[in-house]
Amino acid sequence: MTPTNKTVVVVGATGLQGRAVTRHLLRDGWRVRALTRDLNGTQAQALACAGAEVVRAQMEDVDSLTGAAEDAWGLFSVQPTVGSPGTAPDFTAEDEVRWGMNVAKAAHAAGVGHLVFTSVAGTDRHLSEKVPVNLVSKWRIEQHIAKLGLPATILRPVSFMENFTGGYALQNGTLSTGIAPDTAQQLVAVDDVGAVAALAFSHPQKWIGRVVSLAADELTPVQVAAAIEKALGISLPYVQIPIEAIRALSEDFAYANEWLNQRGYRADIATTRRIHPAAMDFSTWLERTGAAQISAFLDSARTAGQGA
Repeated sequence: MTPTNKTVVVVGATGLQGRAVTRHLLRDGWRVRALTRDLNGTQAQALACAGAEVVRAQMEDVDSLTGAAEDAWGLFSVQPTVGSPGTAPDFTAEDEVRWGMNVAKAAHAAGVGHLVFTSVAGTDRHLSEKVPVNLVSKWRIEQHIAKLGLPATILRPVSFMENFTGGYALQNGTLSTGIAPDTAQQLVAVDDVGAVAALAFSHPQKWIGRVVSLAADELTPVQVAAAIEKALGISLPYVQIPIEAIRALSEDFAYANEWLNQRGYRADIATTRRIHPAAMDFSTWLERTGAAQISAFLDSARTAGQGA
């Protein structure tokens, strides 16, 4: 079965994943209906210039989502988690779940032929162990998609390489996270998630009904810092943030770091490479886009510091 209707709706189109999915779909010849709450935003305008049809819709509003999904073959769904860039300070896990369920309801009401939802690796393990709250949120959305009987593909990526391009990890001339120096963390580039999503839409007969975890590399934070040092020619020591310092800010975030240190995602990297042989390891990602992003952030931070 090859879809003859070449329109895919991308929810969260102006975010990292949404932009990556849109980019790959447009390259593959799809018509993309990119949903955003702000038609005049910089990213929305960039999507329009790239060839997407930019449409206003909000994940809080099922009717707006349903209207935007009418007559589309496919729909890509991703929701922010608590603390994601651009979310309101009072955004909660319940908001995330409600938004994800709203998108699924809209896809069902509009009769979408293929829903691709990006979740997170390890969500299914919450039935046998305590997992971070964001994994439980994604699992609840997955279950709602299944309850509605939607023709769907679930992608479960691990941590994004892009997490190392900004203030989340780059602080005061160091690489700093809650991960222990000798703990290997699984990583994948957002662009590769976009590539797999586009692949799924192009081959629905192979992908509808599948649940796939995505990981392309596995490195300790010390190795990550060393790779960045080599790519940029700078000194970047790794400093672990004490879990108790994280706990003082957020119990949930502290547990997420403890879970990554003690259990981790456990995705099968070989499976990802069979699906998408071009999936980037960390060094390749740095060479192609990561080093430039990190350099731009560090330059901006230095300029801001001098201005202060």
